[in-house]
Amino acid sequence: MTLEEVRGQDTVPESTDRMQGAGKALHELLLSAQRQGCLTAGVYESAKVLNVDPDNVTFCVLAADEEDEGDIALQIHFTLIQAFCCENDIDIVRVGDVQRLAAIVGAGEEAGAPGDLHCILISVSTAPSGPRPGVVPASARGQPG
Repeated sequence: MTLEEVRGQDTVPESTDRMQGAGKALHELLLSAQRQGCLTAGVYESAKVLNVDPDNVTFCVLAADEEDEGDIALQIHFTLIQAFCCENDIDIVRVGDVQRLAAIVGAGEEAGAPGDLHCILISVSTAPSGPRPGVVPASARGQPG
């Protein structure tokens, strides 16, 4: 048995546990940000927020399903958003399940069309001044805010 085989045996369960822990942490972060009105959803809405107030953005979630991988325009937007986030010290995470993200933040179903959840920003909580455009309120999911 080589060192790589030993490492491979030890890290598979550990990696799975880490991934599940990271997924749970992201889930809780999104719900908390949504309750506080600090969540901006949508590629264009996120770009606007990044342009106007990048200092208050703390976290960026980029989501793409397998069918989105061939969308050149979306990939260009992702590249630009990633570059902007890196330049402004904003943490980024990429996820591969837009539907699960929709289940967490409950975007757009009441409006009749699915919301754009390819990019979600989490901002620092500011003065209690009602939701901003592009913000997905907790009430949209039918949960208490």
